[in-house]
Amino acid sequence: MPSITYVQPDGTRQSINADVGSTVMATAVAHGVPGIVAECGGSAMCATCHVYVDADSLALLPPLSEVEDAMLASAASERRDSSRLGCQLVLAAGMDTLVVNIPERQV
Repeated sequence: MPSITYVQPDGTRQSINADVGSTVMATAVAHGVPGIVAECGGSAMCATCHVYVDADSLALLPPLSEVEDAMLASAASERRDSSRLGCQLVLAAGMDTLVVNIPERQV
């Protein structure tokens, strides 16, 4: 079972076991992780589930889609090379731990 570690802007860490096929956003919402707003419910239409993926975790993920890339341009916090939308990050079989940092603000 994969694990997602959410790192808050103040450095507080919360690790959650997640199901294969779930997303970073859905797991955060289901467990009340602060800082993931998810206004559109996972449709890649709002950028309120923006996260910064830890460098070691980036290699575990598929590349950005055109839709995700376009939505990240409207994210409330600074866009970085490690920026991704949590709703587009699906946990795959064989993933161990995915570490994401939550930005200061989403809206």
